[in-house]
Amino acid sequence: MTRKIVIIGGVGGGATVAAQLRREDAESEIIVLDKGSHIAFSNCGMPYHIGGLVKNRDDILYSTEQFRKKYKVTVHTNTEVKAINRSTQRIYYQAALDAGELGYDKLILAPGASAIIPNIEGLNPQRTFPLHTISDMDNISDFIETKKPQSVAIVGAGFVGLEMVENLSERGLKCTIIDRSSQAIKIIDENLAAIVENHLNDKGVQILLDDGLASCSNEGKTLHLNSGRKVEADLIIMAVGIKPNTELAIDADLKIGTTGAIAVNEYMQTSDPNIYALGDVVEAPDTVTGTPRHVALAWPAHRQAYIIAMHLTGATASFNGTQGSAILKVFDLTVGATGLNSHKLKELGMYFQTASLETMSNASYYPGAEKLWIKVLFDEAHGRIYGAQAIGYAGVDKRLAVLATALKAGLTVADLPELELAYAPPYSSPKDPINILGYKAAAMLKSL
Repeated sequence: MTRKIVIIGGVGGGATVAAQLRREDAESEIIVLDKGSHIAFSNCGMPYHIGGLVKNRDDILYSTEQFRKKYKVTVHTNTEVKAINRSTQRIYYQAALDAGELGYDKLILAPGASAIIPNIEGLNPQRTFPLHTISDMDNISDFIETKKPQSVAIVGAGFVGLEMVENLSERGLKCTIIDRSSQAIKIIDENLAAIVENHLNDKGVQILLDDGLASCSNEGKTLHLNSGRKVEADLIIMAVGIKPNTELAIDADLKIGTTGAIAVNEYMQTSDPNIYALGDVVEAPDTVTGTPRHVALAWPAHRQAYIIAMHLTGATASFNGTQGSAILKVFDLTVGATGLNSHKLKELGMYFQTASLETMSNASYYPGAEKLWIKVLFDEAHGRIYGAQAIGYAGVDKRLAVLATALKAGLTVADLPELELAYAPPYSSPKDPINILGYKAAAMLKSL
């Protein structure tokens, strides 16, 4: 059956669902509208292009014309959807040169999220930039090339902030990170975050925690902090977080969830069954608790795109939640986590135990063995895994992948010693660190 499927938003989730739909459905008309100039680009690759590691800008972009031809979809860039009329199943848009309307049989919302820019007195927009779109990336790169800044203040010590501090350091800028929290990278516990903070200091980065930006002066080059401290910076990167773009959904009277993102069912349908939503604009059940969680990461968006495509083409598939598995590179360190951390578990009133291990990434006698820290948080009665964290200079990603899989599969900490993981001296030890962590955790179970 030929249908008209309209997708609002053409970056990660929107582009992926368009491509997946076309693979499953050769007949339907698929129309993508995006208010930006580019679709199908890699947000995650942008810091590395700014830092010069990814030399070619086009390597993180999929040209609109390429996308049109490959997937046989209609794409309208620089086109902002202004309203949805659910009763007539029409959307109203404003393009650069004209305005118009489109009918739809099914509508998919993938407008993503927007970077938060706090209302700070004296902030100079000519030297202050977020990093969320290709235009943001280009603006930062152009500023560095033309203004030759010597110093940068990065407000926010999360994913974007820490990736930017490494890449801007590589470009020779003196970096200062400012964050209101008591620790950097809040997905991990405080004791592991301290390792990251010490590493940043070793790399010459000034890190100011428990402090926030109060105002700016001197054409935005002098930052006045809540503590009374002053920081001088030629460039400011604003990385304090994002907010889901729910305006269209709210105006259309779609249900908004408890997190402030769009509520959807297991098939990614909103409160209107003819309207789907995915990506940074939706909330989803947490794997551990089952309660709604807003997770702006690539994996959930790509999985949700598949679920929508399957549901629209009559197949059976459902989105079963997210555990927020995430990883990032901070200079020489790799840092990652899955599930819930100690702070969140305490906030939820969940009783838990932790087992930690400081070890080496592989056989200590083999050249290149590096320090590795891993931690698992679990139910002390039955050993159910609530979350896990890993940090180190080598072997972090594979340990985190095993722990994320164990959490998703419902394994307990008592199962971890039984995992037969591949061993050779360049890669591990006869008892992998995951096995050893499991022995430690299992010994702490009350049921044993």
